[in-house]
Amino acid sequence: MSKPRLRFAPSPTGYLHIGGVRTALFNWLWARKTGGTFVLRIEDTDRERSTDASTKVILDSMNWLGLNWDEGPHPTQIHGPETGNYGPYTQMKRLDIYKEYADRLIKDRKAFRCYCTKELLDEQRAALKAKDPKAQFKYPGTCRNRTDEPNLPYVVRFMTDRSGSITYVDKVFGEVTTPNIEQQDFVLIRSDGVPLYNFGVVVDDITMEISLVARGRDHMINTPPQIMIYQALDAKVPEFAHLPMMLAPSGEKLSKRFGAVAVSEYETQGFPPDAVLNYLARFGWSHGDQEIFSKEELVQAFDWEHTGRGDGKFDPKKFLTISHEHLKSPKLMPEDEYAKRALPFVHARGLDKVTEADVKCALYTIRDRAQTFVQAADMLDPFFREPPELDEKAAAKFLVKDAAPRLRGLADALGKVTDWNEAELEKATHDWVAASGLEMKAIGQPVRVALTGRTASPGLYQVMFVIGRDVTLARLARAAEKADKT
Repeated sequence: MSKPRLRFAPSPTGYLHIGGVRTALFNWLWARKTGGTFVLRIEDTDRERSTDASTKVILDSMNWLGLNWDEGPHPTQIHGPETGNYGPYTQMKRLDIYKEYADRLIKDRKAFRCYCTKELLDEQRAALKAKDPKAQFKYPGTCRNRTDEPNLPYVVRFMTDRSGSITYVDKVFGEVTTPNIEQQDFVLIRSDGVPLYNFGVVVDDITMEISLVARGRDHMINTPPQIMIYQALDAKVPEFAHLPMMLAPSGEKLSKRFGAVAVSEYETQGFPPDAVLNYLARFGWSHGDQEIFSKEELVQAFDWEHTGRGDGKFDPKKFLTISHEHLKSPKLMPEDEYAKRALPFVHARGLDKVTEADVKCALYTIRDRAQTFVQAADMLDPFFREPPELDEKAAAKFLVKDAAPRLRGLADALGKVTDWNEAELEKATHDWVAASGLEMKAIGQPVRVALTGRTASPGLYQVMFVIGRDVTLARLARAAEKADKT
C-alpha cells in the first residue's frame, strides 16, 4: 500500500486562522506518523484579497510552529523555487491545468458552457422569490443542451445528475449519504478562467495525487459535488476526514470578535509553538487521560479513531495552562531553547544588552511561574534593569523611614558573606534578623521592593544570588536613601 499524501491548502487573504492550523496539524501528524507526504498548497484564486504579504504570514506561521512541508512553496521566499514534482503549488499558476480538465468534461458531455448573464440569473432569482419567498433558487439548466458556441463570455458548469445519491465513509463521521437532488449544475470555472473552489481543489488533489483530504466539518457540504467531479473525471476518490469545529466560548464561530484567532498573535503573546500544537491536537482528539504532549508524542499517538465529532469551545484558560506546563518542563522546553525564545521578549522591553547566557542564569527563578514568554520577560526584567523600575505605590508603603536603618543593617551583614550563594545569603539574613530582634515580615517586603522594585518576585535569596553582591548592596543602599527622604 502506498504511503498517504495529505495537504493543507490555505487562502492568502489575511491572517492564518488558529482553526486552520488545527487542520494543518492533523494532516501533518498523520503524514509524519505514516511516513507519508505533507503538501502545502496556496489557494489564491480570490484575486481581490490574496496578497504576497498574506502568503508570507502563512509561511512564517507554519515555520514558527514547526509544521514543515515536504512539497510546496519555498519555506522563506514567496516567489522562490518550489519543492516537489506536482507543482505549481499556487493555484493562479495552474489556470492552464484547470482549463484542460474543464475542456475534457465539456468534450465528454459532463460539463457545458453557460452564457447566462448575471443580470438574467438575478431576474430569475427575483421572480422565484416573488412567487415563493422560501424557495431556493437553482440554475434552471438554460444552456445545458446548447450546441452553438457564440463569441460571448461564458462560465463552465458541471452537468449534474440529480438522480441517486453520493455516499462516502468519513474517517471521523462514518458513512455519509447526500441525495443528488440537492445539487444543481454548479459552476466549475468563471468567465475569467479562474476555477471555483470545488473544481480547483479537485483538480489539484487529482494532479497532486492526494489520497486523504482532512479538513473542517464546514466543508462537508462541498464533499458530494467534489465526489461527482472525481467520478466524472474517472479519478480515484480520496478518503475524507472532517474535523469538528472550533467555536468561541460563546458558541459562535471563532472570529476576530472573540480575540486572538491569528496564529501570529499567539507568537506575539509569547506562547511556545509546541504548546499551541498541544492545545490544538487535544481540541477534538483524545489519547486516554493524557493532556500534555511533546510534538514527538503527538506524532506517535495520533489516530483518527479518537477524533471526536462534536464541536468544541475554545478555552483560553486551558490554553494558558498547557503553555505553562510546557514552559515549566525542561523536557518540553530545554533551557537553551527557553533562553533563545525568551530573549526577544526581554529585548522588546528595552533591555538590548541582555544575552541568552544572562537569561539562562536567571531562568530557574521564574520557570515554575511564567505562563508565556511575555510573562517570563516581565519577571526577568528586575534582574537586568538597573536600577529596577520602581512601583511607586510599593515604595510608598514599604520604603518608609523605619525601613532605612534596617536596609543598611542587612546590607552590612550581607557584605560580610564570603561565599555568595543562596544558602549562605539566607543564613546571613536570618542571623541578622534574629540579632536585631526583628521578624522576617518586618524586613521581607522592604528588601523585595529594594531589590526588584516590586512586591512580588522570585525568592529573595535567588534574586540576590543572580544579581550578585555589588548590585544587591547598591540596590539596598539606594532604597535606604529613598526611605530616609519619606
